[in-house]
Amino acid sequence: MADANSTDVQDDKKPSSGYSNVVMLLLFIVYAFNFLDRQIISILAIPIKEELGLSDEQLGLLGGIAFAALYSTLGVPIAWAADRWNRTWIMTISLTVWSAFTAISGLAQNFTQLFLARMGVGIGEAGGVAPAYSLIADYFPSNQRARAMAIYSLGIPVGSAFGVIVGAHIAMGAFMEGLDWRSAFIIVGVAGVVVAPIFKLIVREPKRGQFDGAAQQKLAEKKPSIMEVLKVLSKKPSFWFLTLGASFSSMMGYGIFFWIPSFFVRSHGLGILDTSWAFGITILVAGALGILMGGILGDRLGKGKKSMYAIVPGIAFLCTTPFYIGAVMAPSLAWSIGLFFIPTALGLAWLGPVLSTFQHLVAPNMRAVASSIFLLINNLIGIGVGVYVLGKMSTILAPTFGDESLRYSILGGSFLYLIAAGLFYLASKHIDKDWVSD
Repeated sequence: MADANSTDVQDDKKPSSGYSNVVMLLLFIVYAFNFLDRQIISILAIPIKEELGLSDEQLGLLGGIAFAALYSTLGVPIAWAADRWNRTWIMTISLTVWSAFTAISGLAQNFTQLFLARMGVGIGEAGGVAPAYSLIADYFPSNQRARAMAIYSLGIPVGSAFGVIVGAHIAMGAFMEGLDWRSAFIIVGVAGVVVAPIFKLIVREPKRGQFDGAAQQKLAEKKPSIMEVLKVLSKKPSFWFLTLGASFSSMMGYGIFFWIPSFFVRSHGLGILDTSWAFGITILVAGALGILMGGILGDRLGKGKKSMYAIVPGIAFLCTTPFYIGAVMAPSLAWSIGLFFIPTALGLAWLGPVLSTFQHLVAPNMRAVASSIFLLINNLIGIGVGVYVLGKMSTILAPTFGDESLRYSILGGSFLYLIAAGLFYLASKHIDKDWVSD
């Protein structure tokens, strides 16, 4: 056990399956708040644009680089700390900070103030994900990690759906008269601050590497530098192919999640409340199915052939582009929503297999930093570039296509999934060699 004065006081007892499931539930709830707080702006973009007089390019900056810049870059040093100190404290502080800045977003009076508030959300969320990946690897054995990562990743569709649906209903005064988009930010932010101490009271810091072999547990006692982790990763081609492949898919994934509500309003004339239900339910159901199936298939097929952890999501990406094209170009709202369901599921199937793979490419004492390096690249490209580029393309196309400019912006972006599929295929050629033995 760590020294009693250490900030990384660990529980040496292996957790029961029941307690591990409770921990997973809490991690899932925190991750749902993570995506609720970042996704709520996608539906609020409509009244925000109207009140503050913003362009699509400015909205793209709010949904992209404002959040991604510090979220991505601070994630690496925070993960370095998570490989040394108490991960549950880091996550508790992070949840408190990002929730507080979400509430502050509701006080913004102009683009600059809202931009700075969203940067604050990014600062807080920088410590919310990589430590969670590391905790999951210490609460579940290796043959359950793809499914565990998939269950954790359900926070993405659940949080995103709640952000869209709850945000819209608060902003439009559906729950209570007098509420608006500012109220939506404040309410969900305060809720996150309330959840933070509950998380810390229940989730214990586990022993690092307790479900790994003796050799890996011994390595877990060492504390490598960021440069040492990079040196190890430099010899793992599968890590870089998976990271770049996930990043290209995330450019479209984050872009779609941010812009589809505006697309439904502009191109199909749907009201904000109806849009929130149509898009929210699509994210919730399709996203959950895709993530769970990806995790289940990854664990099942990966037992015999580790390359399947990359091949399964690669095939899903390959099938995604034609369905996005059909959904964007569909002449009717019903067809558009129906076709969006399929690529939403396929586009999220990579999470369980790939996030699990990252935990097996390095020793237990390097997992948080390795995950943060992946998140740095994935989020700078995915959130920072993807959301902004789709908004910028829409602004450029607006003089020609008017309100239909978003349709053609999304159409062009859908081909990024083909690049992601190719990179995952290349990753599959190296996974067996790069895998760290349990």
